[in-house]
Amino acid sequence: MLRSLRLLLCVVAATMSFVCPMAFAKEAKTVIAIPEGRTRTIFNADWHFALGSHWGAEAANFDDAAWARIGLPHSFSMPYFRAPDFYTGDGWYRKSFHLAKIPVGRRLELEFEGAFQDARIYVNGVEIERHKGGYTGFPVDITKAVRPGRNVIAVLVNNEWQPTLPPRAGEHVFSGGLYRDVWLVTTDEVHVPWTGTRITTPELSESSGRVAAETEVRNAGATSADVTVRTSVVDGHGRAISTLPDQRLTVAPGSTAIARQLSAPIAWPGLWSPESPVLYRAITSLIVNGRERDRFDTEFGFRWFEWTADRGFFLNGKHRYFRGANVHQDQAGWGDAVTNGAIERDVKMIKDAGFDFIRGSHYPHDPHFAEATDRLGVMFLSEMNFWGTAGFRNPWGASAYPTDPAHRAEFDANAKQQLTEMIRINRNRPSIVVWGMDNEAFFTAPETMPDVRRLLSEMVALTHQLDPTRPAAIDGAQRGDIDKLGDIAGYNGDGASLFADPGIPNFVAEYGTTMTNRPGKYEPGWDDLVNTRGADKTKEGSWRLPWRSGEVIWAGFDHGSIAGKRFGGMGMIDYFRLPKRQYYWYRNAYAGVPPPVWPVAGEPAALRITTSAPTITRGDGTDDVQVIVSVVDSQGRRLSNSPPVRLSIEAGPGELPTGRSIDFAPDSGIEIRDGEAAIALRSWQAGITRLRATSPGLKDGLATVRTLKGPPFVPGKTALAAPRPYTAFVRQQSERPGDGEFGLNNPTFASSSAPAHSSRLANDGDPSTYWSPAPGDGEMTLAIDLERVVEVHSLTITFPQSAPYGFMAEILDEQGQWRKLAENFPGMEDAITRKLETEPVIGRRVRIRFWPPKDAIVGISELRVTGALQN
Repeated sequence: MLRSLRLLLCVVAATMSFVCPMAFAKEAKTVIAIPEGRTRTIFNADWHFALGSHWGAEAANFDDAAWARIGLPHSFSMPYFRAPDFYTGDGWYRKSFHLAKIPVGRRLELEFEGAFQDARIYVNGVEIERHKGGYTGFPVDITKAVRPGRNVIAVLVNNEWQPTLPPRAGEHVFSGGLYRDVWLVTTDEVHVPWTGTRITTPELSESSGRVAAETEVRNAGATSADVTVRTSVVDGHGRAISTLPDQRLTVAPGSTAIARQLSAPIAWPGLWSPESPVLYRAITSLIVNGRERDRFDTEFGFRWFEWTADRGFFLNGKHRYFRGANVHQDQAGWGDAVTNGAIERDVKMIKDAGFDFIRGSHYPHDPHFAEATDRLGVMFLSEMNFWGTAGFRNPWGASAYPTDPAHRAEFDANAKQQLTEMIRINRNRPSIVVWGMDNEAFFTAPETMPDVRRLLSEMVALTHQLDPTRPAAIDGAQRGDIDKLGDIAGYNGDGASLFADPGIPNFVAEYGTTMTNRPGKYEPGWDDLVNTRGADKTKEGSWRLPWRSGEVIWAGFDHGSIAGKRFGGMGMIDYFRLPKRQYYWYRNAYAGVPPPVWPVAGEPAALRITTSAPTITRGDGTDDVQVIVSVVDSQGRRLSNSPPVRLSIEAGPGELPTGRSIDFAPDSGIEIRDGEAAIALRSWQAGITRLRATSPGLKDGLATVRTLKGPPFVPGKTALAAPRPYTAFVRQQSERPGDGEFGLNNPTFASSSAPAHSSRLANDGDPSTYWSPAPGDGEMTLAIDLERVVEVHSLTITFPQSAPYGFMAEILDEQGQWRKLAENFPGMEDAITRKLETEPVIGRRVRIRFWPPKDAIVGISELRVTGALQN
C-alpha cells in the first residue's frame, strides 16, 4: 500500500515539474504523463556527468552508476574561482526518465538554453541533433526516438577551440557544459515552434498603439490542417485589452505557415521604460476543428526609441543619455552555470546603482537575462560573439577571422546561425534597443580584414532582415575602419577620444578599466572619457556631448579571464557579487543613495550570516540565494578583519559549489576580504537548510533558508551533495604560454596628436604610418595600454626614419608608480628599429617619452612590448 502511494505521488509530481526524492528511486520510477495541450517542464534535475571520452556512453544500457550525480546548470569547471586555465575536451551528461503511453499526435521536444560549445544529443542511443555554438539555445525534436517506459538522454559536449566557430578569440574563459536550463516541452502536431512568434507595436505614440503579431504555425502531422489563429493581448493583471482579428490558414503536412494579425488601435498603452517597465502578453491559440491544439504566450512591451548622430538617444520621444555597465555571465564557484535567480540579482545590482543600460559582453546571454532586464527595467544591448583579442599564446588568442581559407565558409555560416538564434530568442523583449554584431573584431590577421568588414556588413544586413525594428551596432569599433558598417558605432577605450562627432549614432561601449580587489577606492574610473574632444577635463560629465548617446563602464562584475585573475578584476562588483567602493560611488552619484559606513579593523567577536532572500522559490536549478558571512565586533558592527572562515550546511537539502561546505581565506582563490565573504546556495529538495559559519575564536554565525517547491528532503534518506574540493585547473607545463608580444591595436594615449597622425597609428601594424605630437608639444609622450598585466622583458620601437632619436621607456607598475624600463640617449643610435632588453617589471601601461633629432620626422611608427602574461 505504501509503495503504491509513493508511486502515485511520483506520477503526480512529474506533472508538476517536480522530481521524486532520491530515497524513493529504487522503489518507484518517476513516470511523466503527457496530457493535452502545451506543457513545459524543467528538466534540470538528476543528471549523471563525467569528464572525458567514454566509449558507448550514448547507449541506453551504458552503466553510469559511478558518474557524478549533478543538476543543471552545470559547468565542466565547477567549482571555479577565476583560474586562467580550464579543462578542454569532452564531457558527457546522461539522464533517464520514464514516459507513460504517448498519445497519437503528441510531440516531445527538448529546449537547451545553452551548451558550450559543440553538443551532440542522443536519445536511446540514436544521435538526434548536433548543435555548434556555445551561447545560443536550440530545440531538439525527440518524438520519434522516445517510447513508453524508460528513456535515456545522453549529451556529449566538447569545449575545445575550433577554427570554424566564433568566438575564435576572447579574454574570458570557455568552460564547457550544459550550463543553462533544459526544458521538456510537449505539444500537439499543430503547434507554434520555440521562438515562433514576433510581436511588434506599429503606429505607436503616447496615446495610442497597435499590436502586430506574426505567428509561425507548424504542422508536424501527416495530413493538412485548417488552423484558426486567435490572439488576444492582456496586461500585467491578466485583463484583456485587445483581441486581434482571427486568421485562418491551411498548413500542409510537414510545413510551416505564418499568420499575420494586426489589432485595432489601443488607447493609452503603458509604455515600457527603466522607470516604468510595463509588460503585456500576447496569448495565441491554434484552433483546428473547433478544438484548441496549442496555446503560446509571448511577453512584450510598448516602447519606441531613436538613435541619432547629432542629438543622441531618445526613448519614447524623450532624450536620454544612458549610463550603463558591461556584464559577463559567470559568478564565484558556479562559473558560467548560474541560475535565473542569480541573473536577476545581477541585473538588480546594476539597476540599484542608477544605471539604466547593460551591454551583454561579449556573447548572447541566457534567455532569462533579457527577461530580467524587461521586468526590472534596464535597457539591454544583446551582443554576438564575433570577438577579437590579442596577446595570448592560447587557442582563444587567434585571429578573429579564420586565416585558413578552408575554414571561412563554415565560420561565416555559423556566425550567421548564432546571430539568427540570438535575435529569434530575444526579439520580443522591449528592453533590447540594439543588436551588437561583434567586439573588437579588428584583432585579426591583417590579410583577413577585408573579410571581417564583409562579414560584419552581411551580419548587419541579416539583422535588418530578421528584425527591421532595431538597429545593428558595430561594437569595439575604434580600429580597422569598421565603425560605419552598421547603424551605430560603439567605441571602446581610447575610442572615446579618437572619434569626436563621428557622423553616425554612437556611444562609448567601454570606459573605466579600474583594476582592483575589493574594497578598492571610493572614486569613479572615467579613463579616456575625459579626453573627449570638446570636453572640459576639469568638469565631470562634460564629455556627455549632444552627439553621444551614452557610456558603458568596463565592467559591472569581476569575471574569469584567460588574461589572469587580476585582469578579470575590473568590475565595480567582485566575483562573489559583493560591491567594491567604486560601486557605491556610482550608486551615490546616479541613484542618490549615500555610501555605507566603511568597516574598519577592530576586535572580532562573532560571525554573522545574511542571505539575499529567506527562501529559495524552486528547488530545480532555476533559483538560489546569496549567502554573506560578515565579521562583527561584540556590538554587531561589521569589521574589516578577514580571518579564515568555514561555511557549512549542517542540516537540510542545500548545496554549495564545493558541496556541503566551503572555506574562505584571505589571499586565496576563495576569498574573504574587507571582513566579508559570499557564495550562492542551491537546493534540489523542499525543506529547511541550516547554515553555520565558523572561525577560530569567534562566535558562530547561524542562518536558515527554506526551499519552497521541490520533492521533500528526508533526513537520513535523501542523498546529500558530494564534496567538490576546489583545485585550480593548471595546464601541463608544455602547454603553458611563454613570452608573447603585446601592443598591436591596443588603446593608445598621447600628450597630443598632430592632424592625420593620431596616436593609434603607433601600433596599427603599419610602419609607414606614425604618430606625431602636435606642434608646440613639449611633453611628447605616447602610452599604450596593454590591456593585460605583463612582466615586460623587451621593447621594440620603430621610428619614421633612420635618425639618432632618443627616448625613455617607462611602465606603470602594480603600485601605480612609473618605473624606467629602458633608455636611449639622443645621438647614441640611428637604427630605424630598436629592440632593447629591459628589467623584468610587471605592469599594464607602457609610456615612451622621446626626443627627435633636428630635421628628423617627429613621431613613432610602431611600438611593441614582449613579455610574460601574469595570471
